[in-house]
Amino acid sequence: MSLFLIVALPFLGALLPGVMNPAGRSATAGVTFTITLAAFVGLLTNLPAVLNGEVVTNGINWMPVLGLNVTLMLDGLGFFFALLILGIGLLIIAYARQYLSRDDNMGEFFTYLLLFQGAMVGIVLSDNILLLLVFWELTSLSSFLLIGYWKHLPEGRQGARMALTVTGMGGLAMIGGMLILGQIAGSYDLSDILQNRDLIQASPLYVPALILILLGCFTKSAQFPFHFWLPHAMAAPTPVSAYLHSATMVKAGIFLMARLWPVLSGTPEWVMIVTTAGLITMVLGAVIALFKHDLKSLLAFSTVSHLGLITMLLGTGTSFGAMAAVFHILNHATFKAALFMSAGIVDHEAHTRDIRRLGGLRHLMPITFAIASLAALSMAGIPLLNGFLSKEMMLEEAHHTVLFGSHWLVPVMATVGSLFSAAYCFRFIGHTFLGPVRDDYPHTPHDPGAGMWLPPAILVTLVVLIGVAPFVAEPFVKLVTASLLGSAGEVPDAHIKIWHGLVPALYMSIVAVAGGLLMMLVFAPLSRLWESTPRPEAKVIFEAIINGAVRAARVVMHSLHNGSFTRYAMIAVVTVLAAGYHAWITGAVGVPTREMQAPGAVAIAGWAMLVAATLGIVFFHRNRLLALILMGIVGLMVSIAFVFFSAPDLAMTQFTVEAVTIILLLLALNFLPNRTPVESTTLRRFRDATVAIAGGLGSAALAWHYLLRDAVATPISEFHLANSYKGGGGTNVVNVILVDFRGFDTFGEIIVLSIAALLIYALTETLLDGPVRRRLLNRTPDQPQSGTRHPMMMVVLTRVIMPVVMMVGFYIFLRGHNEPGGGFIAGLIVSIGVVMQYMASGFSWTAARLKYPYHGVIGAGVLVAGFTGMGSWFLEKPFLTSDFTYVRIPPFEKFELATAALFDLGVFLAVVGAVMLSLESFSRLARRADMPDSDHPMDIDPSREKPSPDLRTPEPEAH
Repeated sequence: MSLFLIVALPFLGALLPGVMNPAGRSATAGVTFTITLAAFVGLLTNLPAVLNGEVVTNGINWMPVLGLNVTLMLDGLGFFFALLILGIGLLIIAYARQYLSRDDNMGEFFTYLLLFQGAMVGIVLSDNILLLLVFWELTSLSSFLLIGYWKHLPEGRQGARMALTVTGMGGLAMIGGMLILGQIAGSYDLSDILQNRDLIQASPLYVPALILILLGCFTKSAQFPFHFWLPHAMAAPTPVSAYLHSATMVKAGIFLMARLWPVLSGTPEWVMIVTTAGLITMVLGAVIALFKHDLKSLLAFSTVSHLGLITMLLGTGTSFGAMAAVFHILNHATFKAALFMSAGIVDHEAHTRDIRRLGGLRHLMPITFAIASLAALSMAGIPLLNGFLSKEMMLEEAHHTVLFGSHWLVPVMATVGSLFSAAYCFRFIGHTFLGPVRDDYPHTPHDPGAGMWLPPAILVTLVVLIGVAPFVAEPFVKLVTASLLGSAGEVPDAHIKIWHGLVPALYMSIVAVAGGLLMMLVFAPLSRLWESTPRPEAKVIFEAIINGAVRAARVVMHSLHNGSFTRYAMIAVVTVLAAGYHAWITGAVGVPTREMQAPGAVAIAGWAMLVAATLGIVFFHRNRLLALILMGIVGLMVSIAFVFFSAPDLAMTQFTVEAVTIILLLLALNFLPNRTPVESTTLRRFRDATVAIAGGLGSAALAWHYLLRDAVATPISEFHLANSYKGGGGTNVVNVILVDFRGFDTFGEIIVLSIAALLIYALTETLLDGPVRRRLLNRTPDQPQSGTRHPMMMVVLTRVIMPVVMMVGFYIFLRGHNEPGGGFIAGLIVSIGVVMQYMASGFSWTAARLKYPYHGVIGAGVLVAGFTGMGSWFLEKPFLTSDFTYVRIPPFEKFELATAALFDLGVFLAVVGAVMLSLESFSRLARRADMPDSDHPMDIDPSREKPSPDLRTPEPEAH
């Protein structure tokens, strides 16, 4: 099966549980199970290739220039983690069907589960690190939904927020590290990065990249000091906890450390950071777990501890440590999932997870007791169970590891961690299942049906099978280890077996188990000592940091984001000026290479009018209507400047934009007072003037500099001029750039324009229902109103020129590919023609004759442009690649057909729709304000004419 399909199946399947929800709980769980099973079987179809040492790849070069390729890779390591994700996922789905109550929305639960499952599979199969980052963030978002699934629990919502905050911040750091790593290697594909070990480790950016990547791994896999979020995620339903802790969320960081092990490991920085963090996490998590009274909290901190164990093994940087890490990942997934499901069974049946209220359950729940005990003993490292084997390998590696120049630090810490690990495992068994049966259980417990105990029983079967016959797992473990090591090492010549002789690891293991048993004998006084000892609480520290960050953000936000546009503009201009000044004084400003041309009289006159209009806006801006007129003059002078510099396309665009903008602003000013009140002090106005003058002088200096100097490199305009016709089929270089070379930019611009129009519409809706509506209704004009609303001359004139405007717009649209014009300018011209109808005949009359909704026109424009761009995919070309040809249809001459015309049509529709929707929004405000309007095109209203006298009706007699 294709790797794309394996990754896509969970995402596509996430649509089904919600649809199947009305069909019943079994149907919802069944469709989820079937989807996961299909992906699992699809993964197994690639097993022969993986066993042969092959690397299965699938890929699409999406944006090769940016290095963003949708490429997937399946090797031994990826297969191993995908097998855990999908295999244990099947058991979790079956378990969740029985665990969740009838009050739980099962469709919603399984939708979140499939989204999370797909994101995890995407991480382990990604070959491109940018694609991996996308899936990485999806795991944070989907786990947030899963952890907070029980929305009625405050601790569930808090745990979800904490998990998202910690893992999200780590993800941001990892993005930076991954980008640096890709820049060092010269590629963002993992298959290329993993071949550049020496280049990466020799780079001065190796340490920053390493630290940033490890921050992402440590936060995701709950390594010290980020370990605190994982236990708070226990507010999630037990199926979620079992899945997160055994095969998915917390294993993502472990996977990434293993995936990048060939290029990042082996350096002193790697050994010091990773091994130290792993050791501290291992011991700290085990110590805290021992004194937890909640079953799931105990298991959560045990997960933290064992993740630290795996991290420490990867941190040693040796091939044997990597092999031990792979083996323990497998073992931990089996016994930890079984333990969480067993804890869920106890909670489900006894209605409590508090160990202090349990005990004696072996008599009431013998099946659960057997499953939980075998899994817990495996986690404790008892012989003939798989946990013993990987623990022995860990202790053997610890015995040979030197850290900070000490030969005893790692072995002692590893032994202490194993001791506490054995102690909390013995407590889990003894305080939950052993002892006499109690008579004060919240609910009388008993073994559930097979639907709940069979999934953990399957996992425990693997625990025992691997424990007594390790040769079954050894080939697969070595296959995965070889994939992990890559070219950075060889698989160690070591065998996984029960007895290795009287080696140091055996003595360390005996000390750990015996110490754990001894600690259980004195647990009561130790627990009292633990409870009475003051210690920092990670949750309190985290909340204090978050609250402090929120307060600091509020101070910064309120000081900067206070609603003053003047302040925003000043900050932006001052920042740009400071950066420009720094570049100016530190850069090499060469001598001018061109002579200044002598300006003609026309240019001087135009410049003088432009300056006069600009100064007029400054001095007379409080008169809003006059300021708007002066703004129009400035715009027109800019249009003339474009004509003067031989830029007809820009001139036409500027002219039409000015016309539409002035009309819309006039309508907007209709709802504002004619004059702006004085609000600024003299000192503030002087400050603003200083900043404005400095900004103007800076812009002038920059223009002066570039206009008098030749470009250092060949300008891109030469490429466009040379390729406009043969590459885009048009002689109008500007239009070809907009619809072909830079079509993606234009597509984004029309989307932004459409969103702006929709926002204006939405704001208008809000205004019409709020207090602004009352002010509109109570508005009294501050100036006399015209006595003629719809002058006959203007109505007749706009009717006459409307067809002409449409014809001109159509002509400008068609000629745009070879002459000045195009869809954008044509859209504005047609918009002006329609706007003139509104102005002359009134909104009601005009709107009644326009049958097309402007929302639909906008949507049609975006869809036409988008589908035109996607059409190139069918020819295996990048998005928005245009094509053209010449055809001859008798009796016409040969003419050109270009796909760019369809894209330009989309631009045209989006522009017309956006302008007209904005106009309609202002008009609706006017009508709601009861401003005069009429259904008649002129001031002559037939319904108000005096009826002619009826001669047949006799006049009343005079009295």
